[in-house]
Amino acid sequence: MADKSLFIVTTQDNQQVDLTKGKELRSNNLYPFGRHNYAIYLAPDGQYIKGINTGIESHMLNRYEVILEEAALQYKHPFVRED
Repeated sequence: MADKSLFIVTTQDNQQVDLTKGKELRSNNLYPFGRHNYAIYLAPDGQYIKGINTGIESHMLNRYEVILEEAALQYKHPFVRED
């Protein structure tokens, strides 16, 4: 049985990254879920991870990728929540 207290994601290039003790640098995780949802994390191992929602209403974030520090710190999400 998986430990539900862990926050482990799989990136687009198939890396598993443990974000359990990572730091969320910036996010927009408003409900209802949609393309406006994103988060930028700093993983404990120093990797920067971008999580986005590709338009799936049942999940807050569903795609993760490793990005460079500069891209993480300057990230501007292209979508906003539509009311």
